[in-house]
Amino acid sequence: MTEHTLKDKNVLIAGGAKNLGGLIARQAAEAGANVAIHYNSDSSRADAERTLAAVEAAGGKGATFQGDLTVPANVTRLFADAEAALGKMDIAVNTAGKVLRKPIVETTEDEYDSMFDINSKAAYFFIQEAGKNLADGGKIITIVTALLAAFTDGYSTYAGGKAPVEHFTRAAAKEFADRGISVTAIAPGPMDTPFFYGQETPERVEFHKSQGMGNQLTEIDDIAPIVRFLASEGWWITGQTIFANGGYTTR
Repeated sequence: MTEHTLKDKNVLIAGGAKNLGGLIARQAAEAGANVAIHYNSDSSRADAERTLAAVEAAGGKGATFQGDLTVPANVTRLFADAEAALGKMDIAVNTAGKVLRKPIVETTEDEYDSMFDINSKAAYFFIQEAGKNLADGGKIITIVTALLAAFTDGYSTYAGGKAPVEHFTRAAAKEFADRGISVTAIAPGPMDTPFFYGQETPERVEFHKSQGMGNQLTEIDDIAPIVRFLASEGWWITGQTIFANGGYTTR
């Protein structure tokens, strides 16, 4: 039976420079993995370099890669470059996303296109390339959102853009099953990162806190261990969306 640990595994993390992606990268290295760190824009380059330094300090090999993953050719290149740098990838984690809180009647076509390009299209082609390139027994994990189980206003393009990833995950889990590749999605609650606060008023932040255990937001430290588990001992879980949000939403 294949040994499902992270020791000597190669992990590719989309959006791996900072916040949740950065923590996943550091924890993977601490568990014995080598890490390919993707980041989108020049503004994240310094964060990517700091995360790379932490990966190397933990004893892992690492490399950084920049690219706009809404362009499928860039996703293809990312997997090829990561393999050239570190060897065949075993685990692919996509933490990339974009949030927008805006009423439907005020949302522009450009905003709609951007939200679906980042949250849906990029996720689809990331799963596609992972299916083509991962070693047998690999794992694919996508971060979605607890809003997939919410009945709320304002987040039509965010929850709507993430919703297709559940269907991508189920289809890929079936299509890649004969190679032992598990495919999962994790749905955190509102996370205590800059990604969240720009869309909310202080009053709504307090409301979101009130919906979770202990009157708090989801922390990146709550989610990274679940990624690590799914990428190792939790490999038998596949085709699922795991709502890890302290009771914020459920189905």
